[in-house]
Amino acid sequence: MLMRTDPFRELDRITQQLVGPNGTWSKPSVMPLDAYREGDTYVIAFDLPGVSTDAIDIDVERNQLRVKAEPRPTAKAERVQMELSERPLGVFSRQIMLADTLDTENIEADYDAGVLTLRIPIAERAKPRKISISGAGDRKQISG
Repeated sequence: MLMRTDPFRELDRITQQLVGPNGTWSKPSVMPLDAYREGDTYVIAFDLPGVSTDAIDIDVERNQLRVKAEPRPTAKAERVQMELSERPLGVFSRQIMLADTLDTENIEADYDAGVLTLRIPIAERAKPRKISISGAGDRKQISG
């Protein structure tokens, strides 16, 4: 149910993550995800360890889903000399194009143990349905 995006847009996004907003090279902030269908619901699970629910922002505009999160602040004191820093800093952001077959008005979000789970119902118009066929004897004829 995810829609493929323009590969050049993805290249621009990756370049911006590498270069950063201030023009310096940085390590990209990663927000890995799993997406799957579970019955009549589409589920997207994002890994966001160490992020509080207050620091997560979820927006939907038309079919564009945007998840933004700011991880925990670092413990930097004036007298601390950092020897190794592998924990991501900055803002995580991920944009996903959703298919028209999803009901973006009824998205449910849950955050537990560092995993943000979004449940998006599949729209009624996209669900399979039976079409009845009328026979020749069932048709009404219009006399003129």
